[in-house]
Amino acid sequence: MIIFTVPGFTMIENWLTDFLQYLRFEKRYSPLTVTAYRNDIEQFIIFCNSEFSISSATQITHFHIRTWLATLKDNKLTARSLNRKISSLSSFYKYLLKNGLVEKNPTRQLHAQRLPERLPVYLKETEIENLLEEVQFEEGFKGFTDRMICDLLYQTGMRRAELLQLKETDVEWSLGQIRVLGKGNKERLIPVNPATLQDLRDYITAKKQLDQYDSQYLLNTTTGEKLYAGYVYRTVKAYLAQVTTQKKKSPHVLRHTFATHLLNNGANIQAIKDLLGHSSLAATQVYTHNNIEKLKEIHKLNHPRG
Repeated sequence: MIIFTVPGFTMIENWLTDFLQYLRFEKRYSPLTVTAYRNDIEQFIIFCNSEFSISSATQITHFHIRTWLATLKDNKLTARSLNRKISSLSSFYKYLLKNGLVEKNPTRQLHAQRLPERLPVYLKETEIENLLEEVQFEEGFKGFTDRMICDLLYQTGMRRAELLQLKETDVEWSLGQIRVLGKGNKERLIPVNPATLQDLRDYITAKKQLDQYDSQYLLNTTTGEKLYAGYVYRTVKAYLAQVTTQKKKSPHVLRHTFATHLLNNGANIQAIKDLLGHSSLAATQVYTHNNIEKLKEIHKLNHPRG
């Protein structure tokens, strides 16, 4: 892994290389997550070098971090993005402290930025019906792939990164379920309906008609290569634009829709947590707010004094 070079920071560059290897191979973080950590930490080190002429990692204090965060805030960086950068530095210093490379953690005196309450964006059931039943997908293998992307994301609620890592062997045909490898290398099983299983069989058959194809990963491009993140994002955005006026049209919207529709139709919150692969129930409970808003709307429309 090639790391940037800043004069006087050779030692911390080596530490960063080791830290990223630790995230990738021991913590099993996705390549996208590891890249985000690397970018945040590199950005901070470059800032310290250019603004304070710091030549040693041991000279960095919470003052330098606060100044960096204040500069980012002045440049209109969101609270969510600032918290991610704090988290990246905090994880890095915890690693350095654990391995005896520094004597103290300057991030301990930092506090997370307060986030505005934001409810998950999701599609109405009629919009999903239009997406999967009415929308005309492109002819041929590309259209087949695009439809499978939308169908699987909504049917299973899996993350984009999880979809990209799906292998043909992850489909348990006889049990009617898909094995998903989530965050922290944790596996979970998600049921899929018989129609989707048949579509997957047909898709694999169609894939084998390509001049070349990747027999390991489930979904391929028209050139037979494994799908990539940008392809999935652009595909979902393009097709959601045909069925909804929602401003946000990302793959994660289909994950939110999966969870919200389950809750609205009586699913247990614990079951939804397990299907989503959340590590705590608190992360899943955000969907109950959407459910409450729906109940308020029903009450207003149907109660005599609503």
